[in-house]
Amino acid sequence: MIDIKSKREIDLMRVAGKIVAELFYELEKMIEPGITTLQLDQAAYAFIKKNKAEPAFLGYGGFPATLCTSVNEVLIHGIPAARSLAVGDIVSIDVGAVYEGYYSDAARTYPVGEITAAASELLASTEASFWEGVKFASAGNHLGDISATIGEYLAVRNYRVPQEYTGHGIGRALHEAPAIPNYGTRGSGVRLKAGMVLAIEPMVLSGCEKTKVAADDWAVIPLDGALCAHYENTVLVKEDGHEILTT
Repeated sequence: MIDIKSKREIDLMRVAGKIVAELFYELEKMIEPGITTLQLDQAAYAFIKKNKAEPAFLGYGGFPATLCTSVNEVLIHGIPAARSLAVGDIVSIDVGAVYEGYYSDAARTYPVGEITAAASELLASTEASFWEGVKFASAGNHLGDISATIGEYLAVRNYRVPQEYTGHGIGRALHEAPAIPNYGTRGSGVRLKAGMVLAIEPMVLSGCEKTKVAADDWAVIPLDGALCAHYENTVLVKEDGHEILTT
């Protein structure tokens, strides 16, 4: 059952989304060689609390931080630590906020100083795949239209997506129906309706698609250790298109 949000619920989710969008603006200014992912996490916690919201991830399933900070070969769910970022790194930041019981969720991957051309292309393609897929987030289209578009865009550029990790619905819970894979078949899946809210999130592997969970029981890493990137927004489906709540 996919929840259709009321006007009141959507208004609250807009606030939650705006908090995350503004947080990214602040974090991007901080990302430079020498900063630690733990410092980014502490800044994010303070920012979310200052805006009268709660971190969506902190304590979720036992996760110990406000941010998921996934560096270089980590695909998702990296735990912030005292590790300093270095020139040439890329860091994916996934974060959500809860405002009066309603969730937002978004992710970005940032360069740390100057990065390689291959890393830059990975970041650009990951974000672009989101923008291609979200074109189909409109009432009357099928969920598979979004998934297939993302997967096809990445495949022709020789990138892969994990089969076992997906986007999701969002609202009164961080993860709601439906699951939103980054691959699929056009015309398949549920037909989208106005008022659905989706967390669409290409998670992109530059090497093999097989992954493992690290010893910390959280970080997801490709078996070949190749670079990964992640881009996500919370998206409201409308009758005549969509509204992105986290930009």
